[in-house]
Amino acid sequence: MDFVNNLKRKAKEFRKTIVLPESVDKRTIEAANIIVKDDFADIILIGDENEIAKKIDNPDKVQIIDPKNSDLTNKYVEMFIKLRKHKGMNEHKARNLLLNDPLYFGAALVRDDKADGMVAGAINATADVIRAGLQIIGTAENTKIVSSFFVIIVPNCNFGLGYGSSGIFLFSDCGLIQDPSDEELAQIAISSAKSFRQLMREEPKVALLSHSTYGSAEHPKIEKVLRALAIAKNQDPDLQIDGELQLDAAIVPEIGKSKAPDSKIAGNANVLIFPDIDAGNIGYKLVQRLAKAEAYGPITQGMTKPINDLSRGCNSKDIVGAVAITAIQATK
Repeated sequence: MDFVNNLKRKAKEFRKTIVLPESVDKRTIEAANIIVKDDFADIILIGDENEIAKKIDNPDKVQIIDPKNSDLTNKYVEMFIKLRKHKGMNEHKARNLLLNDPLYFGAALVRDDKADGMVAGAINATADVIRAGLQIIGTAENTKIVSSFFVIIVPNCNFGLGYGSSGIFLFSDCGLIQDPSDEELAQIAISSAKSFRQLMREEPKVALLSHSTYGSAEHPKIEKVLRALAIAKNQDPDLQIDGELQLDAAIVPEIGKSKAPDSKIAGNANVLIFPDIDAGNIGYKLVQRLAKAEAYGPITQGMTKPINDLSRGCNSKDIVGAVAITAIQATK
């Protein structure tokens, strides 16, 4: 938990406000109580004020907003219509979503600067969380896609230098982009490097993973990785990135030196970019279960403001960790 405690300390410096729209979920309430106790962020809960106040240990230390009674609702209906009128949004649809789906009201609070970010997904599918974020928040400037990452913390690990210690990696994309094109893969790599730098305050060393290292095999999937490498280097010349690299060549120093002796990344990577979601999702779950690693995510990247998803199998501590990450993402 040192990683999360470090994030909490940093988040406390910036004091951001994070929306937790799933107040009907017990884990969300437990997380809100922990966050209030640890005092590293301000929390907004969405829902019935009386019901939520009964569940919260210190209701005077959280902000509770019921869209059905809020003065903001009419304002957000107009905002939503303006944002999505070209997609057929009208007053009836906008009001229905804002009144009945807390994800949309939460995203509207973030867009309106009443909150700095939102964390949801304990009881909502990833697609629903991301959809609300995209429709109301939108993608960041110079970013074409929204992707996701996991922070993976492996115990007793000598690889993956980050945050002043070993065993910390950023895995991407393991949750959103199923089969990225070369351009999308390059964007995922660039966004992931920015995320690593923001969270860890250290320089990312990005490996584009493959079943091949430096031409040890030939396949169209390898060619895609090489094209992505060229695109990423062109778009961000200062980025420390290399590929294609097998996993062992990416993180094990002696194997990196053997398979890719001229690479500055091989053997030292801390940001691992998977060629598709199959590899990424399988990879992070293998490490999480077999190595008993902590896995925080999926954390989204590429939106104008942070809207982050949770696994529906999460616990309250996972939500607390996601809130700390979101608070740091919200800093400029």
